Amino acid sequence: MNFSVIIPTYNESNALNFALIELLNSINYLSEVEIILSDGGSQDDSLEQARQFPVNIINSQKGRALQMNTAANQAMGEWLVFLHADTRLPEDWMTLIKQSKTPWGRFDLHLSGRHWMFRVIEKAINFRSRKTKVATGDQVIFFKRDFFTQLGGFPEIPLMEDIAICKAARKLYNPSCIDHPVITSSRRWEKNGIIQTILLMWLLRFAFWVGIKPETLHRVYYP
Repeated sequence: MNFSVIIPTYNESNALNFALIELLNSINYLSEVEIILSDGGSQDDSLEQARQFPVNIINSQKGRALQMNTAANQAMGEWLVFLHADTRLPEDWMTLIKQSKTPWGRFDLHLSGRHWMFRVIEKAINFRSRKTKVATGDQVIFFKRDFFTQLGGFPEIPLMEDIAICKAARKLYNPSCIDHPVITSSRRWEKNGIIQTILLMWLLRFAFWVGIKPETLHRVYYP
């Protein structure tokens, strides 16, 4: 088994069906890939949709870090690929990850919206990620399974678990920065306002940097 694609879900019925179709279309040989859907107690029809596909569904306590760690503990793949339900991998993602010269990495990001500001935002995110060697979950972070175990998995905090694990990983290896972008939904930006979302993201990252508890940041991000 070369890859375990881990998808944490909680009420993702609007995105999940299309996400799984796109993912399966990108896989040439299912024998190389297992898809693990780690659900945090969805109350919509996410699980009913998922059961139509060749995926392994597991139940977990709610919380993205908890859900991803629970799935990783059961995964069999050499590479663990952490994919959000509203994000699409490029067609050649398997080859690109296999070519990685380090045991972890991430993809460049492309936002799905057409507004010109999204092009600026995604370029800024990709530039910042290369400079800081830190990625967000939207960029599809991947790890060699042994290295992920060495890191102790994602810190089980309610927010910023992606930032935290990247900061731990970069102390040991630089990430592979794959310039073939994943496409992630811009729905939060469009719903809450582009400028407002930018300011909120900056505020949260700064607050995390100065030591404000992730529990507090979670209440701000998910009011």
